Amino acid sequence: MAEIYLAGGCFWGTEKYIGEVQGVTSTDVGYANGNTVNPSYEEVCHNNTGHAETVHVVYDPEKVSLPFLLEIYYQAINPISVNRQGGDTGSQYRTGIYYVDQNDEPIIRRSIQKLQESYDQPIAIEVKPLENYYLAEEYHQKYLDKNPNGYCHIGKEKFKKAAQALVDPSLYNAPEQEDLKAKLTSEQFDVTQNSAVEPPFHNEYWNYFAKGIYVDVTTGEPLFVSTDKFESGCGWPSFSKPIDPSVAVEKQDSSHGMNRVEVRSRVGNAHLGHVFPDGPKESGGLRYCINSAALRFVPLEEMEAQGYGKLIPLVK
Repeated sequence: MAEIYLAGGCFWGTEKYIGEVQGVTSTDVGYANGNTVNPSYEEVCHNNTGHAETVHVVYDPEKVSLPFLLEIYYQAINPISVNRQGGDTGSQYRTGIYYVDQNDEPIIRRSIQKLQESYDQPIAIEVKPLENYYLAEEYHQKYLDKNPNGYCHIGKEKFKKAAQALVDPSLYNAPEQEDLKAKLTSEQFDVTQNSAVEPPFHNEYWNYFAKGIYVDVTTGEPLFVSTDKFESGCGWPSFSKPIDPSVAVEKQDSSHGMNRVEVRSRVGNAHLGHVFPDGPKESGGLRYCINSAALRFVPLEEMEAQGYGKLIPLVK
């Protein structure tokens, strides 16, 4: 097991959120990196102790890597906010990543540097070795499990997204355009890079229902499971949901005089297709209408050999 300490505002919600991640084996909450010994909650809130409300996270690095865990953490915070998360203000609500293994520091620094690329303002997340940590009072531990309707600055939809986070983006890379031209067919390149549309009923996977997973043809990032594929009659592969909510990036698309929601891949930023609200109601009501040319199918029997063994239980 490995451990990391994450400060992300009120520790009630942060603990619940991080605890949902597959591969996290245990959590507890406390007060970290302050200048007093064994403080109480009241002291942390009112006496300028310098402590941050922090979640101690123990995780299995074989199931969730530190970069992936940090990516999920970033989705629950405002990383450019100083001493404020949600409606909570004060230095005890600052964001911070506190490590106990020196080997984690360069990993964290690279992760922060990558995060900075998405923001004009400086990232406000404190990165330091853990100096001290004092367990918070018992009533704070697993607070939202004990009080399901208790205060939380993190939206409930994010808890669900954290629980469904399966695909580590750090394992995949987007190739350069020249490499893609050499690797892909002209149709695959035109669909993924120029948002072209392949003909319905005349594409590789529209009526293909073998067991396995569908990955981004440009990067290999897993996108969909055969379990969630259904016959929609539209002439293109249709899925009720992505394998992980974060792998399918949705964008408004007003091209061709229509108002649609485009779906692109997370790592490769490849055009995949569109999502519509006319899918099976029993499966959530969505239809991810995807171009076959944007996908590569990995059969169930080849998933382990191709590095997708972790996802085999999803194929039913």
